Amino acid sequence: MQQSILIIEDDPDIAESVRYNLQREGLAVNIAQNGEQGFKMATDPNRPPSLIVLDLMLPGMNGIEVCEQLRSEPETEKIPIIILTAKASEADRIAGLDLGADDYMAKPFSVKELAARIRAVLRRTSEDALLSYKDEKLSIDFEDVRVVCCGNQVKLTRKEFALLTALVVSQNRVATRQKLLDNVWGYDYCGDIRTLDVHVRRLRQKLGACAASIETVVGVGYRFAGNHQRPVL
Repeated sequence: MQQSILIIEDDPDIAESVRYNLQREGLAVNIAQNGEQGFKMATDPNRPPSLIVLDLMLPGMNGIEVCEQLRSEPETEKIPIIILTAKASEADRIAGLDLGADDYMAKPFSVKELAARIRAVLRRTSEDALLSYKDEKLSIDFEDVRVVCCGNQVKLTRKEFALLTALVVSQNRVATRQKLLDNVWGYDYCGDIRTLDVHVRRLRQKLGACAASIETVVGVGYRFAGNHQRPVL
């Protein structure tokens, strides 16, 4: 299912800029221009958002009230929230996180950095929900950091395991090189992108008979396709 982002932001230029960049990454984006509308959209059981980008300085029902309400509702209490605000003091950042937000960005901000943080939060959320993976040949225990291929344990480095996890989380969808670099090495990584290709090659070598589960999408990135049997998660 396509992940969706709800942007609650009264500045149309900011909202449209964020929407444009996120849609380029394959995410569905909805915009609410005030707190009341944002809360109504967030609690819609027919299309709940995967993550909320929330401005604090909203007309009417402000961002603090929206965040508190979302965290008090059972259906929205676990939806990740990234707060945007013009207030940049340490006290304001702490207050935002104390509200239950997952991350915090001060205005003005880089849209590319926000997109990277959104990807990171979505990845963490997906990993928290993913305890294990199993198919015809490969089994992964994410809690015990254990990988077994055709009955043989596969020893991976922490980076290799993080890379495999990021691929499994995006199962059957293309994970771009940049997305994998952001998720595994961090959004501020400035090194050679070929580092990723080297790690994928080593990961495949260690997976042996399960190496074919990682497909190369030429010019784009990689896709985890499993081992030709519907996985049991």
